[in-house]
Amino acid sequence: MTKNFSKVMTFSATDPTGGAGLQADVLTLASIGCHPFSIATAVSVQDTIGVESLAAISAELVNDQARSILEDMEISVFKCGLLGSSENITVVAEIAADYPDIPLIIDPVLASGRGDELVNIEMMSAMLELLFPQSHLITPNSHEARRLVIESDENFEDISIDQCAERLQLLGCQNVLITGTHENTKSVINTLYLEVKEAIPYYWDRLPGNYHGSGCTLTSAIAGYLAQGLSLELAVEHAQHYTWQALKNAFKPGMGQSIPDRLFWMDQEDGDGRFNHN
Repeated sequence: MTKNFSKVMTFSATDPTGGAGLQADVLTLASIGCHPFSIATAVSVQDTIGVESLAAISAELVNDQARSILEDMEISVFKCGLLGSSENITVVAEIAADYPDIPLIIDPVLASGRGDELVNIEMMSAMLELLFPQSHLITPNSHEARRLVIESDENFEDISIDQCAERLQLLGCQNVLITGTHENTKSVINTLYLEVKEAIPYYWDRLPGNYHGSGCTLTSAIAGYLAQGLSLELAVEHAQHYTWQALKNAFKPGMGQSIPDRLFWMDQEDGDGRFNHN
């Protein structure tokens, strides 16, 4: 019997801890019942504390990895994380342009949780000019959103989340989800800015501790639920629920950040082999 899994192609750098990056994408997508096609864009040396080094894979190899799969089967959604170089960003943008009917979901990773810079000015410019205008949704945290749109004469703290979203949409982003973990609020407030509707805020209890790979988990889950046929609003809602549960059940294998447990549902009595949002 042939199983009909929803198919998501994810582009990201590897993370040997399994906390973030390509491994986090694969775990998340498999957990919610999708089949991930994983395209490695860079190889990292990191632990749960921070990123020590990052080596980009050649743009030619990134291109060949993706196109060999795309010529063989149909993909429902593209998901992008850390792409490693401006050349890789250009290649992924070209692939997305060749498949305009496949929604492109972008997690614009700029730095590690410790603050290690992972994107330079050239890469950020390529993201803004080539990738973002093709996106169906981008999912920056509030710190990333400000960095992406700040102008030279502005103070970082003076830019509101609403202003960030407006500027990102003017750059061509159809829809924007800005997460509020970095904001000084009692609850975590994530806000979805839609192309054709008013902004939708989501309020989540703030969990204690620091987590490695929460953004990768959220964005991959959104891509997975979209691939399963949910609307963008429902995919965002379900993905937040899944991510919050994964963070609530996180474990700490090392000396740094905790890692989300993307298979938390395996400890639930009604688990049926994958996570289903009810």
